[in-house]
Amino acid sequence: MINSDDLRFFRVIATHSSLAATARSLNVTPPTITQRLQIIERKLQLKLVDRHARSITLTDEGILLAERAKLILEEIDDLHESIYSQRNEVAGCLKILAPLGFGSKYIAPLVTQFQQQHQNLAVELELSDNPDWAADHSWDIMIYIGELRDSSLRLSVLAPNKRFLCASPSYLEKYGEVLGEIKEPADLRHHHCIALRENAEDVTMWKFNIPIIDKHQSIRITPKLASNDGRVIKQWALEGHGIILRSEWDVAAELKSGDLVQLLNDYELPSANIVALLGTEQRARAGRTTKFLELLKNNIGAQPWY
Repeated sequence: MINSDDLRFFRVIATHSSLAATARSLNVTPPTITQRLQIIERKLQLKLVDRHARSITLTDEGILLAERAKLILEEIDDLHESIYSQRNEVAGCLKILAPLGFGSKYIAPLVTQFQQQHQNLAVELELSDNPDWAADHSWDIMIYIGELRDSSLRLSVLAPNKRFLCASPSYLEKYGEVLGEIKEPADLRHHHCIALRENAEDVTMWKFNIPIIDKHQSIRITPKLASNDGRVIKQWALEGHGIILRSEWDVAAELKSGDLVQLLNDYELPSANIVALLGTEQRARAGRTTKFLELLKNNIGAQPWY
């Protein structure tokens, strides 16, 4: 007979493209995943997964188990929540998805603080700059920064977040005369630009607006450097390798210290507010989600990057 741990384990397999990807997400070796899966299949006397060279597909029985497991696990979590709510306690498992850089710096400390306040609560935090949350709303709460494409989720703004065009003084000194001054967006075509690839956005199309006359202008850049890690592109900019477009939460300190200089101050870039997204089902209204959202609003709303 399988148990809830087996169901949780199989749900992880069902939401990944391969057993190797499952192993990475659980921080174990692929043989460990294979052995555990084989145990579950022996318990049920069913084949749940078809293995291919670099991927897996669920059998019909595997699809059914994954679908029912999701419902059963949500019921178990809701039951825990209901029982502990009788004593005004927070319990169950809180699942959070957040951007990699922002999540590691500002969300992870709040997660440990929240869990220590509620000893009967378990928290799972996943950090990713390419979240696949739209396909599977298995998260209680999602922190998102950028263009929002899914309107089916409830949205709560945590903090405003502008975007700035920045470069280091060393870059401007080295390339300012050679490549020309940056007086308008078109001048960027002649300079070394650095792109951050995240959220499946068109990251080489930089959009500008002049608020006074409400004039819009878009420039297609050709990046000299590109990365999917915001920490990497900021370090490149600090080292004088090029110009970046970054959120104010990430560069506020460097702009204040002078390590980075804001460019094209008369222009505005599309803002990217920091928001919390919640599903519409019952679990989105669980006490653990509501209380963590309050913690987020109190802390992120204070804009700790300043």
